[in-house]
Amino acid sequence: MRRLDSATPQFQDQLKALLAFETSQDPQVDTRVAEILHHVKTRGDDAVVEYTNRFDGTSAGTMADLELTQDELKAAFERLPDARRDALTAAAARVRSYHEHQKMASWSYRDEDGTLLGQQVTALDRVGIYVPGGKAAYPSSVLMNALPAHVAGVPEIIMVVPTPRGERNDLVLAAAYVAGVSRAFTIGGAQAVGALAYGTATIPQVDKITGPGNAYVAAAKRAVFGVVGIDMVAGPSEILVICDGGTDPDWVAMDLFSQAEHDEIAQAILLCPDAAFIERVEASIARLLPTMPRQEIIAASLAGRGALIKVANLAEACEIANYIAPEHLELSVADPDAWLPSLRHAGAIFMGRFTSESLGDYCAGPNHVLPTARTARFASPLGVYDFQKRTSLINVSEAGAQKLGRIASELAHGEGLTAHARAAELRLK
Repeated sequence: MRRLDSATPQFQDQLKALLAFETSQDPQVDTRVAEILHHVKTRGDDAVVEYTNRFDGTSAGTMADLELTQDELKAAFERLPDARRDALTAAAARVRSYHEHQKMASWSYRDEDGTLLGQQVTALDRVGIYVPGGKAAYPSSVLMNALPAHVAGVPEIIMVVPTPRGERNDLVLAAAYVAGVSRAFTIGGAQAVGALAYGTATIPQVDKITGPGNAYVAAAKRAVFGVVGIDMVAGPSEILVICDGGTDPDWVAMDLFSQAEHDEIAQAILLCPDAAFIERVEASIARLLPTMPRQEIIAASLAGRGALIKVANLAEACEIANYIAPEHLELSVADPDAWLPSLRHAGAIFMGRFTSESLGDYCAGPNHVLPTARTARFASPLGVYDFQKRTSLINVSEAGAQKLGRIASELAHGEGLTAHARAAELRLK
C-alpha cells in the first residue's frame, strides 16, 4: 500500500494519479450492449430469455420461469435463521424511518394580484431496481432501493436480480419480501435493463431504473437514459478515513478493508497527521490481511488504488478530502462536530470513532447508494426525492394577466416569437 506525504512537491500529481479512474466505457462493451438492447426492444421476452440462458447458464423456457412469486419471496423470508430474519427487519425499519424524513410536500402561495404559484409533488408510477448478483449477493441493496421508493409513494416496484446457474439467494429474496417489491425477476445484465426501459409482454416499462451493476449494466443504463430516468452510473466503492491518531489502528485497518473487499478496483485511503499512527495502521493491515476470506481482492485493491497519506494537520486533511469527494468519508477524530463544517463534498460522512462505514451500508438508516468517482462534488445519495417529481403550478388571475402579459409580450418580441407575444396580448384589456 503506497505511502504519500502532502508536504512533498510531487504530492498533487501523485494524488491525481491515485484518483484517476477511467469511467468511459469500453467501445466493445458499448457495441455489445447496443446489440442486446436492440434485440430486447424488438423481440421482447424472447430476447430476455435467450440472453439470460446464455449469460447466466439457466434453462428457462419462458419468462414465467424467470419470475418469482410473492409466495416464493415469503418462503425465503421464513427460511432465514431467526437472528438473520430479525436483523433484516430491524434494518428495514431503520431505513424506512430515516427516509420518512425526506418526503417533500406540495406547496403554493398567492401574490398580491391573486395569482397562484406553487409546486405539486407526485410519486413516479413505476420503478425498476437492479440488484447485483454473481460474485456476491446484496440484500441491503434491495432495502436501500425499494424502501425510499415505497416511502415516496411509488405504487409498483419491479426488481431484477441475476441468478447465475439458477442459484437464488434467500436473503435477497427475503429482503424483497420485507421491502414490499411488487414483482421480481431472476434476470440481470443489459437485457434486464432493456426490459425495464422498453417493457416487454411480461415486464412493464418503468419510469426510472436504480441500482448498481457491472460494466454492461452501467453501459445499458447510460444508453437508456432519456427513455427512462436513472439514479447514477456507479463506479468502484470508495472509503476515505480522516483520523487524528487516536483510534484503534485495527479499527482503521478493518474499515479500509470494508471497501477494499468489494473488488480489486475499489479505493481505500487514510489521511492522518500522525506518522507514527500511520505506521501502526500499516502494521495492522499486514497482520489482519491474512485472516480475511477475501484477502486477495483486498490486497489487490490496496496495492492498486489504496494509500496512507501523511498530512500537515486535520485542516489540510479536510481540504484534501473535499478534493477527493469520496463516496464514504469516516471522520474518526475526537471532535467530529468541530470539523464537519470544513467538509463539503462526500456521499456520506461517518462521524466519530464508533461509526464504522459498514453500519451505514446495512442498518444506520441513510441510503448506501452514494455518488462515486468524485461525483459527490455535485451529486447526492439516493433518496425519496429520486422517486418523486415536481410539477409547477400557475393559476394567473385576470389582474395578474395584465401585469405579466405586458412583461411576457415585451420579452417575446425581443426573442422574435410573435405568437408567444400575441397569446399574452390577447388577454390584455
